[in-house]
Amino acid sequence: MVSESKPAAADVTFGEQRAGVMVDANNIWKRYSTLEVLRGVTLSVRRGEVLAIIGPSGAGKSTFLRCINHLETIDSGRLLVDGELVGYRRDGNHIREVSKKHSAHRRAEIGMVFQSFNLFPHMTALENITVGPIKVRGESRKKAEERGRELLHRVGLTEKCDVYPRKLSGGQSQRVAIARALAMEPKLMLFDEPTSALDPEMVGEVLDVMLQIAESGMTSIVVTHEMGFARNVADSLIIMADGVVVESGSPTEVMTNPTHERSRRFIDSIRNH
Repeated sequence: MVSESKPAAADVTFGEQRAGVMVDANNIWKRYSTLEVLRGVTLSVRRGEVLAIIGPSGAGKSTFLRCINHLETIDSGRLLVDGELVGYRRDGNHIREVSKKHSAHRRAEIGMVFQSFNLFPHMTALENITVGPIKVRGESRKKAEERGRELLHRVGLTEKCDVYPRKLSGGQSQRVAIARALAMEPKLMLFDEPTSALDPEMVGEVLDVMLQIAESGMTSIVVTHEMGFARNVADSLIIMADGVVVESGSPTEVMTNPTHERSRRFIDSIRNH
């Protein structure tokens, strides 16, 4: 059970969608025993917006992403995606978890790309992409495979349909993982440091695909250390540290004129790296 924090005067009621807002997080707290990983995170992401999240290790960035699609539970606060809770329902002044089946249905609308690819090793690239639409959405194999081949072409891997993950490079594996997430036709994409496990020469090919996704109008939240991507592709940028948002604004504003000491130290550490 999750307690609902008292809403501010400007807040909307539960289940009411704010016009143009895809992700609406209000005072999100997450604890592991006595360790507070998220401490009152509040932010919103507009439909079609690309939000980049940067910050030092241990800031709570990845945990926040995982809370959005209910891979992690929250302890208090309110988190809506497209005007609805993911993994919860309201019960009076509290939020209670829903069944795994219902949660999986809502989670299917949110694509997520992890650091470590997470491809099924016993499946080909095409099978990795089609398993979700077939098993979760009940699509016919023919339709799923047609869509899967289109997506492999989109990420530049037309010739890799029948190749198993062990024969793919890191960059190719991550592009398959992106295609797999897109195969579910999500309304929101989450990227958790998708290039951090790649060799430097493979980073560009993944960022190129992410740029295409951004240009297509897909709402995206990207946790990244790629400052060029954050500056040139993201519509907005936040810096997280110690479980809170310490800076937010346009990428240019945040990276050239941070207002908080914690932000300045982090930006300086990047520049001096």
